[in-house]
Amino acid sequence: MSGIQETGGDGGTPEGIQAVIGKRLDGVAKVLAGALVTVAGVMTALGLSSDLVFVALNNDSGPIYVSSLCAILAIVCSIVALLLHPTRRGNLWETAVLVLGVVFYMAALSVAVVGAAEAAGGNGRPTITDVKIDGPRSNLKVSFNVHADGVQAWGTIEVAVTAVQADLDTPVQEGVDAYSSELRPNDKGVVEQRVSMVMSPPSQAAGISIMALNAVDGTEDECAQRTQRGPTCTRFRISTDT
Repeated sequence: MSGIQETGGDGGTPEGIQAVIGKRLDGVAKVLAGALVTVAGVMTALGLSSDLVFVALNNDSGPIYVSSLCAILAIVCSIVALLLHPTRRGNLWETAVLVLGVVFYMAALSVAVVGAAEAAGGNGRPTITDVKIDGPRSNLKVSFNVHADGVQAWGTIEVAVTAVQADLDTPVQEGVDAYSSELRPNDKGVVEQRVSMVMSPPSQAAGISIMALNAVDGTEDECAQRTQRGPTCTRFRISTDT
């Protein structure tokens, strides 16, 4: 009680004690009022830039929305606590509201950390870029880049180059690829590979299909599948001239 009595002449009275307790609770409420700023700072420190926010929203908007909602609720709780009068009953309500605000505050931080980690880690979907085709049909040189972020340490990116018919979907020879490889990620979960090959498509081939697939359990290998980890496909026609 000595800490309370030092505050002034009426510090030992019930009203004075309630006023001092209310002032301390108000201080806690003001700290919680910065919850949204703190959460944003943590997300920024973890590398969750505006670009990664759009990535996170595109892949799974749940963590971002939950974190924002919890931060807003924490601020609402702190504002409500500041508006309560420093009476015995008011301090009890203020304490309960602040405890609830702390819960929302910690939930916002936790979800922000998880969301930042998942967004910064990528989604493991491969991309095919810089496709180049050179040479005559009988000695066709095909080259392209394969890139993927956030690939699991035990995962692989499967790459296949196949001669296809006029619909650019049906293989000329089912189950036979002109090129096939399984790429492992580095220690950071990144796959970066430049593929170059020479092929002589059969006479009935009207085009070439390149597919890169994150080989995880249950992943569909259909290019049109509406799945988060679906394959990346590139198709193009080739000249009939030899």
